[in-house]
Amino acid sequence: MSALKQGHGQWSSRMGFMLAAVGSAVGLGNIWKFPYMVGQSGGAAFVAVYLICIAMIGLPIIVAEWMIGRRGQKNPINTMADLAAANGRSKGWVMVGVSGTLAGFLILSFYSVIGGWALSYLIDAMSGGFTGMDKDAAGAAFSGMLGDPGSLTIWHTAFMALTAGVVAMGVAGGLERASKILMPALGVLLALMVGYGAASDGFGRALEYLFAPDFSKLTGEVVLAALGHAFFTLSLGMGVMIAYGSYLGEKVDLLRAARTVAIMDTVIALGAGLAIFPIVFANGLDPAAGPGLIFVTLPLVFGKITGGVILAGMFFLLLTFAALTSAISLLEPSVELLQERTPLGRVGATLLASAVIWALGIAALLSFNVWSDVLIFGNNIFDLLDKLTSKFLLPLTALGAVLFVGWCLDRDSVRDELNLSSGGFALWNLVVRFVAPIGVLVVFVSSL
Repeated sequence: MSALKQGHGQWSSRMGFMLAAVGSAVGLGNIWKFPYMVGQSGGAAFVAVYLICIAMIGLPIIVAEWMIGRRGQKNPINTMADLAAANGRSKGWVMVGVSGTLAGFLILSFYSVIGGWALSYLIDAMSGGFTGMDKDAAGAAFSGMLGDPGSLTIWHTAFMALTAGVVAMGVAGGLERASKILMPALGVLLALMVGYGAASDGFGRALEYLFAPDFSKLTGEVVLAALGHAFFTLSLGMGVMIAYGSYLGEKVDLLRAARTVAIMDTVIALGAGLAIFPIVFANGLDPAAGPGLIFVTLPLVFGKITGGVILAGMFFLLLTFAALTSAISLLEPSVELLQERTPLGRVGATLLASAVIWALGIAALLSFNVWSDVLIFGNNIFDLLDKLTSKFLLPLTALGAVLFVGWCLDRDSVRDELNLSSGGFALWNLVVRFVAPIGVLVVFVSSL
């Protein structure tokens, strides 16, 4: 493996890197999307397939992306160009870095809009805004927020400013320090909410719903949903893990680190289910309520139950923290690229990247109101950004990364870097060359 690049940012500790990587993986997908996907996909049968997919597809891809980043020690685009040249491969492999960096850039533009929703609801929750809210009022509050471009712009701007503020402080001083604060805080908040759920009448049903699989509900659609979410939940294909790997020292065991990240990501997702479903079941609500579960259904419940103001505040603070830890990782590949390809320093690169992403986010949020009639290929701007990244850029980037590691890097150096026995390396080759790529292709084809 090549020597580390002099002057390139580095994580100050293995723990700092682990928390940052977990923070990147843990986002709105865990707190917002995972619970409603479980609800829509039949409960524990979905969870069982999801865990298998994490092990067989998520783990090898995250290791592959870290390995590429650590060997290149540069932004994802330069890294892929250098590694392709060093291994006598086509210059076309640079497109893995291009698509990953572009994906993170585009995702953050609309992700910041959703982060702004979380901030808005956090303020409402802490001020008792949900108290006495009925079903019609809960739906009207969410619709009213989406229909107000001024309000959406304020919250999108605030969330983007928080994200940029962290990233501008650098790898150790910004990304790592924020993760060391936000991730433990997120864990404490989630534990408190699970504790509240455990004391409620709906906890037994929530446990059964999440952990007692009924495999008669296992359809092809459920398997594909689990496969897709396992792929997306670990921040794969976004250039993030390649960028984070570029700040990684040689002593970190990639396989062990990947296992830890996958386990912690899954524990938090399941914890979110144990926090949300007891409230849902105790109040006779539909666990398959979809995306509105978080922003419409739960505020309705928080407005009625004892201690609802405190519980709502904790929940939306948890949601905001999860969104922020992922957002800072999504900004990092673009900032690293600008730092290394332009005369800009860390702060200047962060400001430029953030400003362009913020402007694209304005176009995305306007698609809910004044630009709702602006359609591109039949989609509004928000949906177009979502579909372009999730259906094309993410799976293609991850597929390229895992194929490059599996087929293009020197086999002996990979085995040495992963510290595997001959049997373990044979299994690694099987998974990274065939199982994971086929899984990603299934996700890609089915999403089309």
